[in-house]
Amino acid sequence: MQTQITRMLGIEHPIIQAGMSWASSSAALPAAVSNAGALGVLAAGPLRTADFPQVLDELAGATARPYAVNIPLYRQGSAEILDIMHSRRVPVVIASQGGPKAHLPRFREYGAIWIQVVATLEHAKKAADAGVDALIVVGGEAGGHPPANEVSTLVAVRRVLQEVSIPVIAGGGAADGWGIAALLALGADAVQLGTRFLLTEEATVHDNYKQAVLAADVHDTALIGRRGLPVRGLRNAFAQSIFDAERDQMAQEDYDTLFKQSTLKQAALDGDVQWGKVELGQSAGLISRIEPAAHVVAQLARELDEAATRLGAMAQARVQA
Repeated sequence: MQTQITRMLGIEHPIIQAGMSWASSSAALPAAVSNAGALGVLAAGPLRTADFPQVLDELAGATARPYAVNIPLYRQGSAEILDIMHSRRVPVVIASQGGPKAHLPRFREYGAIWIQVVATLEHAKKAADAGVDALIVVGGEAGGHPPANEVSTLVAVRRVLQEVSIPVIAGGGAADGWGIAALLALGADAVQLGTRFLLTEEATVHDNYKQAVLAADVHDTALIGRRGLPVRGLRNAFAQSIFDAERDQMAQEDYDTLFKQSTLKQAALDGDVQWGKVELGQSAGLISRIEPAAHVVAQLARELDEAATRLGAMAQARVQA
C-alpha cells in the first residue's frame, strides 16, 4: 500500500515505529523494523551525547533502508545531538517538544525529511507554517505524553487534517492492521505504533516492564500527573500516590517533587514496575504476545490488506447493488 508518506520516506508499509526512550534507544529495534519495510526510529532522548555517535553508526550499519532519529528538542544537550545527526546525514528527523523552525535550514541542505510530533491543532499549525515535511498527530490513547486534553486520535487527526495540507501520520490507539486501516481511512498517510513495538523481542527494556504491559487490559492505563506534564502509564503504586496527592490537594511544589521521584528509567531498565513510570498506550489491551519485530511488521501488513480488502468488497457490493 503506497501513500504520500511511504513515497516520501521510501518505505514499503505505512507503518512507523514510535521512538521510545530505552525501548528503541539502541540499534536493535529500529534496524529490525526498517529491514522489515517499515520505518524504524532510534530514540535519542535518553542517550548520552558521548554514546550517541556509536549507536547511530551501529544503526546505519545494520540497515540499508530508511530510518529515523527521534529527538526531544527540550532535552539537555539537544544542540550537540542535532550536530551529530547533521554530520551523519540522518535521513529522517522526528522532533518533539520544541520548535523546528531554527533547525530546518541546515537539515534541508542535504535533503533530510523533518517530521514534527504534535498533540494539538495549535502546535500542528505552527509546525506546518514553519515548513516541516509531515506531522505525527498523537491522540489521547497514546502512551508517553499524549495531549493533556485527552482528545482521541480519531478526533485529533481529523481536526488537524481540516486545517493543514501536509501529510499526517496518526499516533495512538492502533496495535494491529485493522487500527491502521481505520486511521488511514480518516485521511492519515501512515500510522505510528509504540506499544505494539514495545512488546517485541528487540525492544531493550526490562522483562518486568514487558510483562506488565502484556498483562494490561485497555482500561489499565491512566493519565498520570495532570497538574504538570502528564504521562499515560500503568495504574501502579506510583500512579496511586499521584492520584492520592491530587485528591488531597497537595501543594504544587510537593506534588512536582513527588512526580519527579519516579522515572521511566526506573521501570524500563531497573524493572521496578510498581514505583517506576510504566508508560504504555491503551492499545496494550489488544496485544497478546511478544514477537520479533519483523513478524510484527509482516502481521500488521497482512491485517491491513485484509481490512482494505473488506472495505473494497463493501464498496463493490454497493456499486453492484
